[in-house]
Amino acid sequence: MSRIGKKPIPIPDGVKVNVSQREVAVEGKLGKLVWSHRPEVNVTVEPDKKQVVVSRKNDERLPRALHGLTRALIRNMVEGVSTGYEKKLEIQGVGYLAAVQKDTLQLRVGFANEVHKKIPAGLTVTCPDQTHILIKGTDRQKVGQFAAEVRAVRKPEPYKGKGIRYDGEQVRRKAGKTAK
Repeated sequence: MSRIGKKPIPIPDGVKVNVSQREVAVEGKLGKLVWSHRPEVNVTVEPDKKQVVVSRKNDERLPRALHGLTRALIRNMVEGVSTGYEKKLEIQGVGYLAAVQKDTLQLRVGFANEVHKKIPAGLTVTCPDQTHILIKGTDRQKVGQFAAEVRAVRKPEPYKGKGIRYDGEQVRRKAGKTAK
């Protein structure tokens, strides 16, 4: 049995979880998330114990694979509406900078033109200064996906380390061609 899947998900104060048909709705102080789970697993809410329990219908391969996944996704939803998720990016390079204008992230990262990335609905993107980007939201998948798309605009290169990287990310540096 799945070690992760059989753990119950605790529901913190201020969070409501509703399961109807195959749709899981989680509502908290930061917003509301809705997700439809697969028919191979069952999701039940135990209001007296304040927890959500995920179980599978049988022990075939697909339900076993979906058991832990479903539990992890619901836990991410509960954590997202209660505390939220955030990713921090930093820009390194001379003349490299970022700015937010309405619903667009503008990046100057060494190309001939600025790169404009539309900010998805449900995310808030701020630039505390010109070399840092802060992405916040309730949906963990959206936050991570947008952060990865922004980083992919100019990945950190191994010779000088210029580019966009996650905060605290270590970039493996290579010696130049003069090294012997």
